[in-house]
Amino acid sequence: MGKTGTVEWQKIRGRKGQIRLVARAESTYKKPGPLQKYRSEGARCRKIKRSAKAVVTR
Repeated sequence: MGKTGTVEWQKIRGRKGQIRLVARAESTYKKPGPLQKYRSEGARCRKIKRSAKAVVTR
């Protein structure tokens, strides 16, 4: 466990245009939903590449 306040936050734009904060480590990848949870070979899909347009830059 890290110290309090050590998480660096990144702004992410959602599907409807709303902006929310996620940890910087999760800004390039997102967790799959129920239908994208498994690959065709049956392996578990743990990360999905996030769209470059979703990351809000200053």
